[in-house]
Amino acid sequence: MTTPVCTSASEAAAAATLTLSYPSFASYVRARQPVLLRTARSLTANPSDAEDLLQTALTKTYAAWERIEDHRALDGYVRRALLNTRTSQWRKRKVDEFACDELPEPEPVPGGDDPAERQALRDAMWRAVMRLPARQRAMVVLRYYEDLSEAQTAAVLGVSVGTVKSAVSRALGKLREDPELIVSGP
Repeated sequence: MTTPVCTSASEAAAAATLTLSYPSFASYVRARQPVLLRTARSLTANPSDAEDLLQTALTKTYAAWERIEDHRALDGYVRRALLNTRTSQWRKRKVDEFACDELPEPEPVPGGDDPAERQALRDAMWRAVMRLPARQRAMVVLRYYEDLSEAQTAAVLGVSVGTVKSAVSRALGKLREDPELIVSGP
């Protein structure tokens, strides 16, 4: 489970999505698929498995579409379906272990696509984002984590689009200069 970077920004983004009403299942999927796919990716290690997981959860949501009265709760319904489906898959997994003389080690990939390095960079990014001033942090989270447009971010925070653009630009400049985020070459 992730901790929101800026609680007030996350609540404001949630409030903005709560006012939406979706006339059809297809319009809901078109509008919310990127956000739901990020949630699915956080539950699996493989992007293809995340897509399959989301497809299964959306199938369950489609089957229950007529029974869901409050469309403001759709994201919660789909997220719960994602979690339940992933838990069921995890419980049903078949574990095959074979004893062998040598441990199978994958060949190192040139270019170093190491998952541990990617996670360390992700962690460093969150620490750098947390060091931003609250207002800039809220705008960065809404723009890049919640995937809101500049206009939507401005509406959620009650500021002008120009304010969002300049604050996000300054925040990205600070992140680019953060010594913890500088990746050294091979």
